[in-house]
Amino acid sequence: MDKVFLVYLICFGVGLLFTIVSAFMADVFGGHDGHVDVGGAEGIGAEGHAEAGFGTHDMPGFSPVSPTTIASFITAFGGIGMVLSKIEATSSVLISAPVAALGGFAIATLVFWLFRAVFRRTQGSSESKIAQVIGLTATVVTPIAANGVGEIAYIHSGSRYTAPARSEGGAAFANGQTVKIIRIVGTQFYVAAS
Repeated sequence: MDKVFLVYLICFGVGLLFTIVSAFMADVFGGHDGHVDVGGAEGIGAEGHAEAGFGTHDMPGFSPVSPTTIASFITAFGGIGMVLSKIEATSSVLISAPVAALGGFAIATLVFWLFRAVFRRTQGSSESKIAQVIGLTATVVTPIAANGVGEIAYIHSGSRYTAPARSEGGAAFANGQTVKIIRIVGTQFYVAAS
């Protein structure tokens, strides 16, 4: 086995190994939810919710220079290089290396565009359109005090969402009460009795 073929074989093996390990370890470093109870004054507890990690649901897009595209380049470079080093006309490293690099770049670009399209489609299909939410019924999940702020949950396009909410007329709404979304100002939803 010549040295050039060995370099291509190592590149192919490292890229393939990284891909396999990434596939099995995908959920290990994903986003995790944390729930915290904090004791307040006079024994009153306050609850909080925090998220940490890098889950794919938080990803705004897919970067052209990411571990996935780098692994794709290395794997394709190694695979194409192995094939070219065994063909008589392209066995010279001066020919096989640049052609393998171009092929690796092409494969990495293809992987980038494929993943980017998938992320755009999945994120775009699950996001609620704000104008379509007005008029929907919602359930109060955190009580809305008179002239105060609470939280509602509503379902739109098959997905459940939560949002901060105020009463349109300043009335109080209890937990579990059904309300109607009247208008939205910024991130604040205004609701009324349904």
